[in-house]
Amino acid sequence: MIRPRAFCLALPVALALLAPAQADAAKKKKASRPAATQAAPAKAEDKATKLQRLYQGYWEESLKLNPLQATFQGDPRGNHQLPNYLSPEFRQRSHEFTASWLAKVEAVGEDGLQGQDLLSYRIFVRNARDALEGERFPGWMLPLNPFNNPATLVAMLGSGASAQPFRTVQDYDNWLARAGQVPALFRQAIANMEQGMAAGVVQPRPLMEKVLPQLDAVIRPSAEESLFWNPVRNMPADFSEADRTRLTEAYRRTIEQQLLPSYRMLRGFIATRYLPATRDTAGLGALPDGAAWYAWSARQSTTTTLPPEQLHQAGLDEVARLQAEIRQLMKEAKFRGNLQKFLRYAQTDRRFEFADEEALLGFHRGLEAKVMAKVQQQFSLLPKAALEIRPVEAYRARSAAAGSYLRPAAAGAPGVFYVNTSDLPSRRSWNAEALFLHEAVPGHHFQLALQQELEGLPAFRSAGGEAAFTEGWALYAESLGRDLGLYQDPWSRFGYLQGGLWRAARLVVDTGIHARGWSREQAIAYLVENLGASRAEAEAETDRVIAMPGQALAHKTGELKILELRRRAEAALGPRFDVREFHAEVLRNGSVPLDVLEARIDAWIATRRAPTG
Repeated sequence: MIRPRAFCLALPVALALLAPAQADAAKKKKASRPAATQAAPAKAEDKATKLQRLYQGYWEESLKLNPLQATFQGDPRGNHQLPNYLSPEFRQRSHEFTASWLAKVEAVGEDGLQGQDLLSYRIFVRNARDALEGERFPGWMLPLNPFNNPATLVAMLGSGASAQPFRTVQDYDNWLARAGQVPALFRQAIANMEQGMAAGVVQPRPLMEKVLPQLDAVIRPSAEESLFWNPVRNMPADFSEADRTRLTEAYRRTIEQQLLPSYRMLRGFIATRYLPATRDTAGLGALPDGAAWYAWSARQSTTTTLPPEQLHQAGLDEVARLQAEIRQLMKEAKFRGNLQKFLRYAQTDRRFEFADEEALLGFHRGLEAKVMAKVQQQFSLLPKAALEIRPVEAYRARSAAAGSYLRPAAAGAPGVFYVNTSDLPSRRSWNAEALFLHEAVPGHHFQLALQQELEGLPAFRSAGGEAAFTEGWALYAESLGRDLGLYQDPWSRFGYLQGGLWRAARLVVDTGIHARGWSREQAIAYLVENLGASRAEAEAETDRVIAMPGQALAHKTGELKILELRRRAEAALGPRFDVREFHAEVLRNGSVPLDVLEARIDAWIATRRAPTG
């Protein structure tokens, strides 16, 4: 999972709608036509220049409207601001912002545009139109769940271990100002949930039961015992004594008089008033206008118009195919027993456990060295940004994935591969290689860092992300393990197949829950039966799918398209096929809709096809 994406998961949907390219799933409508490659006439060049100025203005204004987005982009100008992005006033400003910039861009039009200019125009217009269409759905009435929680976002920022900087005295004052705005945000979250209760738009109970431990992990009796004290504990040594004294006392007051009381207020509301109002159903389809809401979510996630039923069947087909490959591996390993027994053995046998946190982190760091030694055999286009491997912070480890990636916060900063070192028995050694390929190299780190380093692209593209492309690329990256020196034993090969099986099963479960009316228990049972998952693992996957409708569709949809395009290129070019060039062509334009990717690969094939006759 991208957890690119940690940023995308931390921020609510309301923020994603401000800058459509920042959403984990981009908003798409109709298939985009291939971008031409001929030189543009002078008139079109003038139009392209005008659009570039508009895109720059749009981005600057979006950062002012959404200073949290700016912080995660490494822009410090708004680090003292916390917009009440859950308020009706903010939603109205967001609507006016998107509608206004869409009108400005459409007034210029696309006639005469070529290449990247045409591509940027179409992505901007389609994103903005779909963002406006999505406003009909009351996502603001569901302001938090275990995977998208403003309280978790605040904790991440205030802990000193995320995008909020704590290097200078001004940085420390900025957080004090931002933290002072947290109570209003939490009160608004409560008000929105109250409106959702009145309208019948509420979360499923199991999701909210998981929110309470997240809040409990932050709530502490005193400032010094809270994670918000970390910046004080780690205050730079070069601060003057006067500043150290002032900031220490100011942080104590803010934490004990504003932050911790706000967390207690939010927890009390959820525990006493919201939980009794939560629903027993699981899917989006059970909510008012839920079928249309899910269809919209599926379009955003896949950048296709494939109906949920077709996606459901594609998932079933993939599950069957991958199970067949695993059964063949069982024969090669001379394993006695059926598929379920084999899967349970892999999930539970202690031979696959890591001894401790350092062993797990060290294993992944060893994989980095091994993969980088061979990466230039597969890639000619490499990111400049370095990679860091860090453990997931304790306060969010319980609900975090096994691994996640956070793109570089600014030029020169590293990308971060977060490894969840909690619950060590569940971190299987056979899964580590595929996880590293997916989240780090050459998966999310290569794609997202390269995208951020592209020159000449509007910021809404270089900083954006199409889920089907981004997650599809990361899943495709897992297939490159043998070429990069991994998957040298049957168990690591099993880890790759098992990872694909999980993604295929998510496709089934996502559409099953939200389009076919599956219950939470039905989804859990499907995962246990077909993946050999434990009850806890199946619950975690199911709740993730429930909380983020459509998000799980992106992985397999994108991967299958990239694999299809590679096979097409190999068949068309034969010995002229160069995998390094293919990978460069896939990555060189950043994250794009799947139809755009297909058009560009087809054009690339045409320019390299061997002459005939």
